[in-house]
Amino acid sequence: MNEDKLKEILTCKSIDPAVRLDFPMLAVKSHGQPFAYLNNAATSLKPKPVLEAMARYYQEYGSSVFRGVDSIAYKATQAFEATRYKVKDFIGAKQAESIVFTSGATAGLNLVCHSFAAARLQPGDELVVGATEHHANYVPWQQLCKQKGARLVLAPNNERGEVTPELLESVMTDKTRLVAVCHMSNVMGAVNDLKALAAIAHRHGAYLVADGAQGIVHERPEVADWDVDFYAFSAHKIYGPTGVGVLYGKYDLLESMPPMIYGGEMIDVVDVADTTFRDPPYRFEGGTPPIAEVIGLGAALDYINSLGYCCMQQKTLQLCKRAVRGLQQNPNVEIYNPDNYFSGIVSFNVKGVHPHDAASIYDREGIQVRAGHHCAQPAMRWLRQNATLRASFAFYNNEEEADRLVTATKKAGDFLDVFF
Repeated sequence: MNEDKLKEILTCKSIDPAVRLDFPMLAVKSHGQPFAYLNNAATSLKPKPVLEAMARYYQEYGSSVFRGVDSIAYKATQAFEATRYKVKDFIGAKQAESIVFTSGATAGLNLVCHSFAAARLQPGDELVVGATEHHANYVPWQQLCKQKGARLVLAPNNERGEVTPELLESVMTDKTRLVAVCHMSNVMGAVNDLKALAAIAHRHGAYLVADGAQGIVHERPEVADWDVDFYAFSAHKIYGPTGVGVLYGKYDLLESMPPMIYGGEMIDVVDVADTTFRDPPYRFEGGTPPIAEVIGLGAALDYINSLGYCCMQQKTLQLCKRAVRGLQQNPNVEIYNPDNYFSGIVSFNVKGVHPHDAASIYDREGIQVRAGHHCAQPAMRWLRQNATLRASFAFYNNEEEADRLVTATKKAGDFLDVFF
């Protein structure tokens, strides 16, 4: 992150601690203790406005969309489409027609892979992927290269886990057709400069596909300004419901893509021998969509806008920094990303304790973290680890929870001493 951006975040007003009351899950007890949810990089908790918006749909206007002329169906359709425009504004897109609703970031990336890239990749072509990507932004491209006889090229990372412009340039050739990188690593919390990377890809005649699942939580995208060709994210990472996500694509590219799922409402005309399809985004949304979930996503974006993105970033950064500094006082802790506070992610291990054993100890202390390879085995290979612990913070966490993590980590080390 550049210094100007950091200064902007640090001057934002503080989040009101009362915001915790918006999240019913924070009132839950775990093993008789207050629940400390530090697994936000996996999924976020849902605020009351999101839960209430979804409940209102089911209770007051639960109808299908695009399939009725009655007032209830019209209200449902209006609420559904309103979210498309909210997403457009939220990510800085030029037009709402570039916003495709999917089941999540994984579905969006696979749609680009199979509908867009598959038609363009030829034997001998090259496809560049970040070396530490989440499986959802690695395996589809790997498998496509195998099918097409193309070459998968890994873009290296620097010591912070970033794919810098210089490192990407080092692997680009006249055979490169597409570059797939994350906005932010779900393991290291490293943020890639998508605008700079897109410029390099385009200079070589390639397309830039971004996995925004982690990044959208911590840095508001500006997809048009960054000139990315595709950007995918999931609602559940940004305080919305599960089961819905977004694929942004430049409209002319979406127009060139065939649908992958055939069904109702994505059709223009069905003839005996052939079918024509609606224009994007609707050609990619066949069947009854996740209506309540889309409405919930819209409510989540409203909620974020009401709090202020910058304020959320500041709180997350401060909590992450507090946890890292506390963990650094423990000689048995190895932290793999000590400087990436902005991400809210701390990836670490307790020496001599398997991450799964340590996670069980945290659980008994009422703390939820994640242990494992985080659906990112390429990142584990890069770290030369089989698995890590990952604590990840959100703006609704507090200093007490960061301190509880530090204390519980010492207990994990003490647990080892009992046996050795």
